Parts: sequence; C-alpha cells; structure tokens
Amino acid sequence: MTGKRFFSDAMLARQVEAEAVQGAQGAPARVQKPMDLNGPGAETVPEAEAAPGVQKLMDLNGLGAETVAMLWTEAFYRSFDNRRQLAAFGGLAGTPWKSGSIDHEQGVSMGNHRLRQTMIQLAWLWPIHQPNSALTRWYRERTKGATKLQKKKMVVALARKLLVALWRYVDAGVVIEGAVLKRAARAR
Repeated sequence: MTGKRFFSDAMLARQVEAEAVQGAQGAPARVQKPMDLNGPGAETVPEAEAAPGVQKLMDLNGLGAETVAMLWTEAFYRSFDNRRQLAAFGGLAGTPWKSGSIDHEQGVSMGNHRLRQTMIQLAWLWPIHQPNSALTRWYRERTKGATKLQKKKMVVALARKLLVALWRYVDAGVVIEGAVLKRAARAR
C-alpha cells in the first residue's frame, strides 16, 4: 500500500516540476496533464472530433465520447479495402496456421489489442443499449441456451460484426439495421 502511495507522490512531484518548467520556459513540458473532459477547456474540440465520421458514431445510442475517440484514433482514421482487413487489423479475425499437412486455427490474438479490447467491451454492452438491432437479434439467436464459454466466443464474433458494421456506417453511411440514434432514444 505504501508503495502505491509513494508511486503516486513521485508522479505528482514530476507533474508539478514539469508544470513549473513549462511555465518558466513557455514551452511544452515532457509530462502532460491528463485531459479533463468535464473541466475548463472541455468546450474545445479534440482533433479526433473534427472528423465527420466522429459525429455519426456519437449519434449512436450506447457509444460515448471515450469509445468513439478510441475507435476513431485506433481504426477508423485508416482506410481499409474490405471487412477482412479491418477485422484482422482489430485482432478479431482468426489466425490460421499451416505447416505441411498440419492445418489448424490458432485463435484470435494478433492485431491492435486496444481496439480488440474496446470492441469486446462494446459487444458485451451492445445488446443492452441496442436491443432491437439486427446484430443483437443475431447474437441472441445464437446464444439461446449456450454455456458461458460459448457466449464468450460469440461475443468476439459479435465484436467483429459490430466493428465492420460501425466501419460501414462511418465510411459509406450504411446505417446498422435496427440501431437507435441518441435523438430517437431521448424522444421515447
């Protein structure tokens, strides 16, 4: 417990020192303050929000500012030729392994781990926030009577489908079937 306190005290000391250096020199310091999304200066639009696709994502019920910013900065700022490239980049596609006569699947592991983690978290929450969407219906059909392990595997599949659906929504304007926008959710 004291080790954690010492660590945070050391971090605070470095932060204060960096701010003092920044103030004295007028140049940015090495240690940056974390951005407070609700504090002063929150009105300024971060670079990621300047993109037109960000507002589309923000309009979807169940997606918040942090999730949208992460999706945009990790995946949607890039261009992908097809859904397989996107899923592989996100670490949500299987990794085949072939050697001689051996041919088997290694599972889902490669790719952008931050994107994969966020998409899996989003996939667990998607049926709660978007209960009438086609993706939620697809997931619920396949997990009726399923074990916990089968549901975990299906959440990865839902995350892959959701990533592709969000990409199509941002890139081509294809709305996810049955998805509710925040404006419509507030009107209910």
